Amino acid sequence: MKKLNVFLTRPIPDEGIKMLKRERDIRLEIKKDLPMPRKELLKAVKGRDVVWTILTDRVDAEFFDAAGENLKLVVNYAIGFDNIDLEEARKRGLIVANSPAAEIAESVAEHAIAMMFALSRRLVESDAFTRAGKYHGWEPNLLLGTDIIGKTLGIIGAGQIGGMIARRLRDGFGLKILYNDVKRNPKFEREHKAQYRSKLQLLKESDFVTLHVPLLDSTRHLISTKELKAMKKTAFLINTARGPVVDELALTKALEKNEIAGAGLDVFECEPLIDCNPNDTHALRRMKNILLTPHTASASIEARQAMSRESAKNILAFLKGKKIPHRIV
Repeated sequence: MKKLNVFLTRPIPDEGIKMLKRERDIRLEIKKDLPMPRKELLKAVKGRDVVWTILTDRVDAEFFDAAGENLKLVVNYAIGFDNIDLEEARKRGLIVANSPAAEIAESVAEHAIAMMFALSRRLVESDAFTRAGKYHGWEPNLLLGTDIIGKTLGIIGAGQIGGMIARRLRDGFGLKILYNDVKRNPKFEREHKAQYRSKLQLLKESDFVTLHVPLLDSTRHLISTKELKAMKKTAFLINTARGPVVDELALTKALEKNEIAGAGLDVFECEPLIDCNPNDTHALRRMKNILLTPHTASASIEARQAMSRESAKNILAFLKGKKIPHRIV
């Protein structure tokens, strides 16, 4: 019997890899070099039965053409799949799967909450101030921040991650929970004592706004000039979803003018660039009222190993002719 030819485009945490290596009917190759240029990727996928991708791999018609007729399955090491042309995959009769896991949602929720605390209590500024030798004793007005307890949290995207954040901050810190989604979610309202608001009304009332929506045509620049102007001057915006959900230029201007108190970004509109401007003026990096992390909201050992396992389950199910657990197409 011919072995299933599986190609992994980047090294990932090893639990899923070990699952595949235990199968004698799978031949797994892992690309070791980082990063992999596009031309090299297209050469590497030729003749593969399965390609195990990561979210920075662009999987489109060119990719499918390069892989050739042997390709049957693409498994994305991510919850999101905006890097994959699903319509093109459908046309070609290909299977696409992702790798969701509860641990990922937990990790992203914790990261978003950590950003809220770091921004409201000015932790990064305080660390830099202290390391720079500027601390000469306690002062009443030194680096004043704001408390989280009792504030209002606005969640845009009432899914699993939004629910985890709502529960932790409502139960632990007494926050009032508002939410917005494409439609009302009675279950979310019951479980989290959350109140539905239109997007603009949520922005007007919230002290913290956290985004948890997929990247779709309808969510691109979901937060732009109009939305930022609706927010309180004392409010913070958190984005751990996808970069283009926020209009980065509009956000930069709002932060420069102190129209909002600050922002926490784990994702960027033109990543890996931090500024979409091709000349990269470093505007965001110079600001003190912004917290930047390098797309690491799910970067816990538990979450990344869970993604590895869930990805591998898709491939093993395909090998054995079973229902693929996380099939998208």
